[in-house]
Formats: sequence, C-alpha cells, structure tokens
Amino acid sequence: MELIFLGTTAAVPSSERGHSSIALKYHDEVLLWDCGEGTQRQLIRSKTSYMKVKKIFITHYHGDHFLGLPGLFQTMSFAGRSEELMVYGPKGIKNLIGNVLDLGEYELSFDLRTKRITGNFILKDEKCTIRGIKVNHSIPTYGLLFEEIKGREFLIDKALELGIKPGPAYSRLQRGGRVKIDEHWVDPEDVLGEIKKGYKVLYSSDTRPIDGILSSCDGSTLIHDATFDESLAKNARETYHSTCIDAAEIAKKGGAKELFLTHISPRYKKGEVLLNQARSIFPRTTVARDLMRVKPIL
Repeated sequence: MELIFLGTTAAVPSSERGHSSIALKYHDEVLLWDCGEGTQRQLIRSKTSYMKVKKIFITHYHGDHFLGLPGLFQTMSFAGRSEELMVYGPKGIKNLIGNVLDLGEYELSFDLRTKRITGNFILKDEKCTIRGIKVNHSIPTYGLLFEEIKGREFLIDKALELGIKPGPAYSRLQRGGRVKIDEHWVDPEDVLGEIKKGYKVLYSSDTRPIDGILSSCDGSTLIHDATFDESLAKNARETYHSTCIDAAEIAKKGGAKELFLTHISPRYKKGEVLLNQARSIFPRTTVARDLMRVKPIL
C-alpha cells in the first residue's frame, strides 16, 4: 500500500503544486482519487503506470478535480489499453464522461463504464472496501474511505510443519475451509494467527469540517482539505473549505493516526504557516506536496 500525492493545490495551479489527484497503489492496481489537470504527467513523473489504473473516483465536478480525464483517457488509448476502466462520481457522472469523450476526434481502445457515488456508496471486493461520505461543499461532493479487509495471519511455518505444501490448500484454509493431509484433517485454526491490522485511508475532498469525516477517521491516515490558515477562517466558511486548524481538530477528536493537509491555496508557498498551526493541535501532521510518496501507518 502506497499513497502518491499527484496534485495538492487549491483551484489554481502553481509552479510547485498541480491540481488535485491522489494515487493509491494497492497490490497490482492503482486507484485514482480525483484527476485534476496534469494528472497523467504526474503519474509519469512519479513512475506510476497509468495503465495500471483500474478505477477513478471523482469527488465533485469543480474543474480542478476532473479536467485531467480527457488527456488521461486519450493517452491510455494511444498506449493500446484494452482493459475496462471504471469511473465513479456523483450524480451526473455518465453525462460528464459522455461530454469528455466528445472532446476532439478520437476513439477509445477500451471500454469505459461509470457508476454513481452516493452517501450509501460501498464498493467491496475480497481485499478492501471503499465508501462514499457526503461532505459539505458548495456543490454535491463526497469524501472517500478506503478500508483494507482484515484477515488473519497465515502461519506458513506451521503449515509446512503440518505437511501442507504451498498451493490451493493455503487459499482454502485462509477462506475458512478444512484440508485433509494424509489421514488427518487440518483446520483453519491450526494455521491462522492473530487478526492483521488493515490499512485505513480517509480523504475528505473539499469540505467544511463535518461529522461524517470525524466519525470515520479513527485509526486512519486522514487526508483533509486545508485550503486556508486560521487567519482566513472567514474565507474558508464562505467558500465551503476548511482551515488547517479545522483539519487538525478533526484528526485529534476523531483519533486519526496521521494527518496530511492538501488542497493548499497558492498563497502558501511552502506551507510552513499551515504546518505550524496544525501541529500545535495534532503533532502528526504533514503538509502534502506534489509527488510525495507515503506508506500509511498500520
């Protein structure tokens, strides 16, 4: 599991920060949370394969969160992608993608499907769940919560001691099934250890401080809107954004393990003001920067 901050600015790009996008590298795939202008170049610069992007989640329809889609789609097609791509977003995602595909003259080499994110949205497979959390912004917007499905540690040395060779038997035991070795049965309890801790990553997107994020961030790596410092709290309220203090208080009250501030106004060249203010409340705070790579805390 690795997070790569591809773009961390608010609204207007600068020489240091690009538009919003976060890549989650998990097992053999890449998930994109938002796809602001320039995302494909940031993927290349970070040596993250855009061909491994399986799912894209657009949190809302302000341009700095989705205008990277046309170029990314075309580049994937030029590279001969054949694998289906899923794009998730709030109400209107199908129309948005239709409009994106009408820009210019080109044909995709792959199928592109869309699915709507709602406050009840849950995407689940055998490895993780991703949930939508409705937040408080000037237009319909959803935060995203990634949770790894916790399993029990498979005790390989114990399995070998019992005569179980690597292969299908391992998978069967991990799924809770029994395995017969010679004349005796091996139960899952014989080779499974303690429950493993799973990764938990929460992205607020653009929002005012909200209970939905607070109540979901216990034990998480929290990525929170911090467009302004506390001296511009009025600006934050008027534009439906958060200050660095707002983000730090959410992290502290909600029990986050660590906090990354993002969606940084271009007025902050280095982010030291934001960092100092936030760390006065929540010490495990970092101001995200473009191309920063992070392994979340378990």
